[in-house]
Amino acid sequence: MSEKIELQNQPGSHQVGNKDEKVGNVEIEEQVHHEHVEEISPELEALLQTDPLQGLSDDEVERRRATFGRNELVEKKRHPLLKFLSYFTGAIAYLIEIAVICSAVVGDWADFGIILALLFINATIGFVEESKAESALDALKQTLALKTRCWRNGHLVELDTSELVPGDVIVLRLGDIIPADGRLLGIGATGEATEGDLQVDQSALTGESLPLSKNKGATVYSSSIVKQGQQMAVVTKTGGDTFIGRAAGLMAVAQEEGHFQKIINRIGNFLILITVVLVVIILIFLLVKNRGTKEGSFKHVLEQVLVLTIAAIPVGLPTVMSVTMAMGAKELALRKVIVKRLTAVEEMASVSVLCSDKTGTLTLNELTFDEPYLTNNYTSEDILLYSYLAAEPGANDPIEFAVRTAAEEQLEILKNRTHKHDVPGYKVTSFLPFNPSTKMTQATVMNLDTQESFKVAKGAPQVIVRLVGGDDDAVRAVNSLAKRGLRALGVARTKPGSLEEYELVGMISLIDPPRPDSGETIRRCNDMGVDVKMITGDQQIIAKEVAHRLGMGRVILDAGHLVDADKTEDEITEHCIRADGFAQVIPEHKYRVVELLQNRGILVGMTGDGVNDAPALKKANVGIAVHGCTDAARSAADIVLLAPGLSTIVDGLMTSRAIFQRMRSYALYRITSTVHFLMFFFCITMALQWRMKPILLILICILNDAATLVISVDNAKISAHPDKWRIGQLIFLSIVLGALLTALSFAHFFISRDVMHVSEKQLEAIMYLHISSAPHFVIFSTRLSGYFWENMPSPIFFIAVMGTQVFAMLICVYGVIVGEAIGWIWGIVVIAISLVYFVFLDFVKVFIFKHWNFEFTAHAWPTKARKDKLAARKVRAIQQKRVWSSIDQVRQVGLKIKALEALKA
Repeated sequence: MSEKIELQNQPGSHQVGNKDEKVGNVEIEEQVHHEHVEEISPELEALLQTDPLQGLSDDEVERRRATFGRNELVEKKRHPLLKFLSYFTGAIAYLIEIAVICSAVVGDWADFGIILALLFINATIGFVEESKAESALDALKQTLALKTRCWRNGHLVELDTSELVPGDVIVLRLGDIIPADGRLLGIGATGEATEGDLQVDQSALTGESLPLSKNKGATVYSSSIVKQGQQMAVVTKTGGDTFIGRAAGLMAVAQEEGHFQKIINRIGNFLILITVVLVVIILIFLLVKNRGTKEGSFKHVLEQVLVLTIAAIPVGLPTVMSVTMAMGAKELALRKVIVKRLTAVEEMASVSVLCSDKTGTLTLNELTFDEPYLTNNYTSEDILLYSYLAAEPGANDPIEFAVRTAAEEQLEILKNRTHKHDVPGYKVTSFLPFNPSTKMTQATVMNLDTQESFKVAKGAPQVIVRLVGGDDDAVRAVNSLAKRGLRALGVARTKPGSLEEYELVGMISLIDPPRPDSGETIRRCNDMGVDVKMITGDQQIIAKEVAHRLGMGRVILDAGHLVDADKTEDEITEHCIRADGFAQVIPEHKYRVVELLQNRGILVGMTGDGVNDAPALKKANVGIAVHGCTDAARSAADIVLLAPGLSTIVDGLMTSRAIFQRMRSYALYRITSTVHFLMFFFCITMALQWRMKPILLILICILNDAATLVISVDNAKISAHPDKWRIGQLIFLSIVLGALLTALSFAHFFISRDVMHVSEKQLEAIMYLHISSAPHFVIFSTRLSGYFWENMPSPIFFIAVMGTQVFAMLICVYGVIVGEAIGWIWGIVVIAISLVYFVFLDFVKVFIFKHWNFEFTAHAWPTKARKDKLAARKVRAIQQKRVWSSIDQVRQVGLKIKALEALKA
């Protein structure tokens, strides 16, 4: 960062100076560092006036602990058994449980065992996959310090951090993890005045890439790390009231039903509705129709409708979905993408906005040497050499480390050295390390070839500029770098023949650079219809520079836009949608961005690596923790990247979209099958009271669902844009296809019975083969939104589907189970008709997909939500039309001006 407040008194860092400080004719501009300020209530402020060398008494500590509680994060753990039982809830699960009960009532114990096994398999897959994740709160607790030194009863004692209360005086020094939020007192452990500031690394909390300089009165946050210095601080907030505690609180709030679960429940509700309504009508009809006869007894009628219910219920739906997602998770694991929440595999396919943290995610989180400003004919190699000679060996400072690393990588003379600290051809005879008053380091160096000595100085830009007697061009260069968010460092050396007169070598510029693959990943995400937004706790100017280097837009807003009291919620949401990112945010702001976008119906992905990202990772539809992340981020996320960089996110998007296509394909097929099954048997029962053997109904259900399990390895056509379920479209298409299949079923029934005059047993076998094959072949059509030949099925999938129907044909041809053989001619004709009819249905499907739109859904199934959404879309369309009209007018004016200028020329 280029800000004075941040880097004050930092070794080797630049100091942009005070506004009244002037060197030469140009003033070094100050870039103000914005930091989140904690509010302290007057009541709490009164408790913070503790004597630093006395501390609190034991009685006072007990009173305050009764008020504020222990300094720890309270967690609510869910019993594993209750978590396992939760997988038996939901519309589809309830439907299957009804089928289990029905099987037991009618004494169909074979089906009872099979359906119950499917129910437990589905629950076990989900429980095992998701139980691999650790609790996010556990990880947050691990980031807290365990022990601290604190003044109590006039003695400096070591105690557990959980014992701290507001008003406690604690000692902070190099390497300490800060145990609670506190305010620095500006004095050492025994009350002595301290020189310099406390350097605190809070990158995992706020996303700021450099340690911050904190002096008396500044706030330090729990879980940040002391990088340099020693001071005492008074504890201001503990436990859930701390900065990190509020992040944990947000993660507890973020527990809600997932997008995929909502979709499955909506499908289940539809299937429950049609199943229950039609079966109840059949039950009442048969009871009334056969009243007074043996066939009209309640038990007999109940057995008939219960078998029909069992066959209609899609018992394999959850299992097929779970297996498909588990196979996708396994495929992603091979690419070093670990899926913790199984449904995230599907939800990632629908993500249209990817919010990404900057520091450590889009960037490397390490300072590197950028293009320097050079003067007096010095080269890039010269400035690196001189800055290396003036660098303090082994200094624990990120800027010094960046300078030394750059020099060792780029300078030939520093490669293949026998001694790590030697510089071939030069000898450092004297070295003055950095101190807060001079704000620079100096080295006296002897050139071993010429035996000439010279001095090198490196430090804050304004100090080096003053050292060389002023340089307006250099000051302008520093200001230019600062405006772009680059950190500047001045380097000077003495002129030949003098050890007192300095000349400027140039200004080193340092930046936390983007990862090598970040730009390409963002471009590929954009090509796939995913908008990438940068959300960072770093400064706005730095965020804009990084966005520019990544090829992103530079509309980076500060966090104030998210909490602007003068704007409505809709206006703030529009800002979120249109902005390329937000800077100077805290965890609550990141969480709010995700929440606002979700409220607009957008599925949001979030990437991050720090504690500050954890709430937003938990809230997002898909939270992605990147390589090298904190435990808190890893546990809050749904997906964890094990390889550096973001390139594997694109792999995840492509895999998830392939999985989505497979799942939507199966859902459309299964709903269509259920609609056809219920529609045909409802009509045939009501009209003719014709029924099929229960064993044949169950055989259709089990064989067809078992075959479609291999859809998890089917070829899939990956969408170029984020996928959506479009439940209205799915159900409408299912009803149309189901109705057309019902018409074909009646054609088979009446032609076989009334035209071909087959026996009753043969009619049953023919209808079994038709009902088994015709809906099942439809899956070859539903697997694509286009024509079936655009992407052929995988060999395994094709063989599995065709194999079940060949089996069905053989038992009908030879009369096994069905009762009477129908012969090869009938078997081949029925299968052939089913195959031809699926091609016809494929054209119907493509026609509906091409002419379907949301407006049709809103009019066909008018709900308040759909009406409001349609109205909002129309308003936005009018607004966008006006905006584009204005843009076109401006362009026209611009073209006319250029034309006039060309004529004048």
